[in-house]
Amino acid sequence: MSITTPRAPRLTRAPTAPSTSVRVLIVKIAALAIVDAISLYALFIVFAQRDWIVFAAIVVVTVIVNVVYFSKRFLPAKYLVPGVIFLVMFQVFIIGYTAYIAFTNYGTGHNSTREDATAALIGSSQERVEDSPAYGLTVVESLGTYSFLVTDPDGDVSIGNADNPLSPVDNATIEGKVAVGIPGYNTLNFSQIVAAQEAIAGLTVQISDDPNDGALRTPDGSSAFVYRSNLVYDEAAATMTNSTTGVVYSDTGVGAFTANNGEELLPGWKIEIGFDNFARAFGDESIRGPLFSVALWTFTFAFLSVATTFLLGLFLAVVFNDRRMRGRRVYRVMMILPYAFPAFLSALVWAGMLNRDFGFVNQVLFGGADIPWLTNEWLAKVSIILVNLWLGFPYMFLVCTGALQSIPDELQEAAVVDGATPWAVFRFIKMPLLLVSIAPLLISSFAFNFNNFNLIYMLTNGGPRDVSAGVNVGATDILISMVYKVAFVGAGRDYGLASAFSIIIFVLVGVIAAVSFRATKSLEELN
Repeated sequence: MSITTPRAPRLTRAPTAPSTSVRVLIVKIAALAIVDAISLYALFIVFAQRDWIVFAAIVVVTVIVNVVYFSKRFLPAKYLVPGVIFLVMFQVFIIGYTAYIAFTNYGTGHNSTREDATAALIGSSQERVEDSPAYGLTVVESLGTYSFLVTDPDGDVSIGNADNPLSPVDNATIEGKVAVGIPGYNTLNFSQIVAAQEAIAGLTVQISDDPNDGALRTPDGSSAFVYRSNLVYDEAAATMTNSTTGVVYSDTGVGAFTANNGEELLPGWKIEIGFDNFARAFGDESIRGPLFSVALWTFTFAFLSVATTFLLGLFLAVVFNDRRMRGRRVYRVMMILPYAFPAFLSALVWAGMLNRDFGFVNQVLFGGADIPWLTNEWLAKVSIILVNLWLGFPYMFLVCTGALQSIPDELQEAAVVDGATPWAVFRFIKMPLLLVSIAPLLISSFAFNFNNFNLIYMLTNGGPRDVSAGVNVGATDILISMVYKVAFVGAGRDYGLASAFSIIIFVLVGVIAAVSFRATKSLEELN
């Protein structure tokens, strides 16, 4: 009999550990390199714009990210930093910037700086100088930007574009005493000029940094002429004078050059105006009236939406939770079908079905009746409530079903033994226990319907329009859809006023949520 000595177990995993750690380190370095490269690119852009606050923020965030992920400490921070960064970028910054815009006059005609507004005013009122000499012109292009390569009557060559005034050059290619090319630019031929004639004809190149010196424009792409504005800008006095009428427009602090009679030259520029937007919202009758009516309808719509969907969902949950009912699973699947389709598509389908002229409801269900479901103020509101009931009850049905099934059967059995009726069991046992878990969902549902933009926009677009209102608003608009219209619909877009409305909505929803959650604490005593 031979005795064999057992072999030592092989360490098969030991050699892979260093390679794994090396791969992890390589991935970490590559990821941080990408982050640092993006940050460096952003720093160059922000530096060119001279936005030092954003520049400092990017530097601080980049340093924090590198320190956290290159250090063996700060383990919790490795998981928290990405979420915190995205929270600040997509939540805190947006809320803060919206609050800032609410205290400005930012909107149509007031969306840039005074320097840009001055250049736009002078550019929009330019006329060709009658005795202007013809400048030799060659249209050149670089990185998608068109520029004028100009030869003046004295033979001097310069180049400029819409963003940069003419500047002299000394390395241009000359043919027949006219500059025809310059290194770094592509010279456009006749066919290329014809293809881009609209952009080239609309191109204005300032002769110098002083806008009063005029600008060059071309009618044919081969010669340019001097154009001057009938508005003369005095930078020292901050005035704009119309040389034709002699009217002087001054910077009076309202974000536009204003004459003594109150006439303003637009475009103006963005300025901080304090609480003026809030004062307009509550002080201007043409805005205050529609704002209050829209706010009242918003509260009514949110309350009725939650109440109707909850009651119907709870009723169906109680019915289909009865074990005596056959085919409960089939019925439950049918009940949640409206919840399976995208809400905005369902709203569009209902908008077609409720159409006054060819909708399914009027033509089929009511035999060709002419019922203005979406164009009459009160019928449109009823239609919105009914459509939202169709869209919302499956959600309430699901959560109520789950909440009812989580209630122990022993409680109901004990109540029955004590002689309680089915209604008493539901009222004093099931309903309080149900509200413990459902109340927070009801609050969130109220907040959702308070800002249910999709339904209003897809179904009625806020109509019918209130023509007497000082803002673009309709009978079925809620606050969030009114904000959208003020900010993005129509020729006059007032981002400052829309941001003020947004702050008002934010405060309202926050107060309602805080009060509601405080009230639901009394239900926790039932646990």
